[in-house]
Amino acid sequence: MKMIIAIVQDKDSNRLSNQFIEENIRATKLSTTGGFLKSGNTTFMIGIEDERVHDVLELIKETSRTRKQFMTPPINLDASMDSSAAYPVEVQVGGATVFVLPIDSFQQF
Repeated sequence: MKMIIAIVQDKDSNRLSNQFIEENIRATKLSTTGGFLKSGNTTFMIGIEDERVHDVLELIKETSRTRKQFMTPPINLDASMDSSAAYPVEVQVGGATVFVLPIDSFQQF
């Protein structure tokens, strides 16, 4: 038995949740915030049999896409002003961060 903890961008969470339902994968969905963009994320916690781990990981990989997004970096008032400080920069966001952990005991009541 394994515990999969998958952190995905909010834009991908509904589609991934629907995929879990279609594949009969039980997941607990938590709203989380993080990353250097301070953007909304969703964390899924999934208890799954060892033989299904690869299938769940593939589903997460297919559903959670990376994308490019423009952001304006915060201005540091203590630093000398750089002419590029106020211009948006392109960053890669999305995808998934996934942890797979061994489970000693799994019970449902």
